[in-house]
Amino acid sequence: MISIAVLGEGYLFLIGKAILLLIVIPAFSMLIGYSFLLKMMSHMQDRLGPMEAGPHGIFQLLADGLKFLQKEDLMPNGSDRFIFKAAPIVMLVSTFLLYVVIPIGPHMVLENLHTGIFYVLGVSSISVIAILMAGWASSNQYSLLGALRAGGQLIAYEIPLVLSVVGVIIESGTLSLQGIVKAQANGNLFGLPIRNQYLISQFIGFFIFLISAQAELAQTPFDMPLAETEIVAGYMTEYSGFRFLLFYLSETATAFALSAIASTLFLGGWAVPFIHGTLAQVIGPFVLLAKTMLIAFLIFWFRFSLPRFREDQLQAFAWKFLIPLGLVNILITAIFKVAL
Repeated sequence: MISIAVLGEGYLFLIGKAILLLIVIPAFSMLIGYSFLLKMMSHMQDRLGPMEAGPHGIFQLLADGLKFLQKEDLMPNGSDRFIFKAAPIVMLVSTFLLYVVIPIGPHMVLENLHTGIFYVLGVSSISVIAILMAGWASSNQYSLLGALRAGGQLIAYEIPLVLSVVGVIIESGTLSLQGIVKAQANGNLFGLPIRNQYLISQFIGFFIFLISAQAELAQTPFDMPLAETEIVAGYMTEYSGFRFLLFYLSETATAFALSAIASTLFLGGWAVPFIHGTLAQVIGPFVLLAKTMLIAFLIFWFRFSLPRFREDQLQAFAWKFLIPLGLVNILITAIFKVAL
């Protein structure tokens, strides 16, 4: 009886986690979409943006979502229907899984994995599979070309993304995201009596992480997989209705997740100096949200400000600049770690 009761509580706990993810991810995706895709871009271009759907246009994304749900679900002739349908779901699931290990308080994390960094890097790579599925199953040359571009790009920029966090791992001595937050809150700068958020000592890694995250999102200037002047909409060309909406939701939710991960790795996550215990538990989520929105602002600022790279420039930037710079950062970090 006791084991059955414990098993029941375990299932309830898992169900609670799933419901939390299903609520949090769409909510934060709408928050970041409204704040940056609609309002920030509008104000940068000296215009108001949508204003009619709710106060100051706050329900515009909800209206767009309802519009997509009403559209006809079309599939091209000759497509692999099962893979075509599965691709956006695989993309969305890979995004959901990123949120599992992000800590938002001293004791507030869905799953505090000891190998949290490995988990994040592994799960973020699943999106490549979803994109290749979408491009191949669409029976469209533009879609296939966009998928192949995306595959080459995401594989190239996965390497500097991994290298950018190695310095953080060396300094903190742990692979757990919660452990990295606590190492920043309680640690110092290579033995010096200076409170260290890794943005100070790992500014090169932070720079590489931001650029690699931009490429992972396939946003300007790394949007060759979706280049509308060349390949219509890339791997999403044949998608319409709610399936297109799933890709869009995945993009904004992944942007928020990568921003939260960057905040955790380099800005101290939920931690605030000299605040501990229950108070840290209460304000931690709001602190992380503020830092995440700051990182997201930088990501979308770059998106709206920079021109698109050519494909050869995009690959050369990863292999000839970011990867060597990441290796140099690891070497410097290791030397300081051992020497000091």
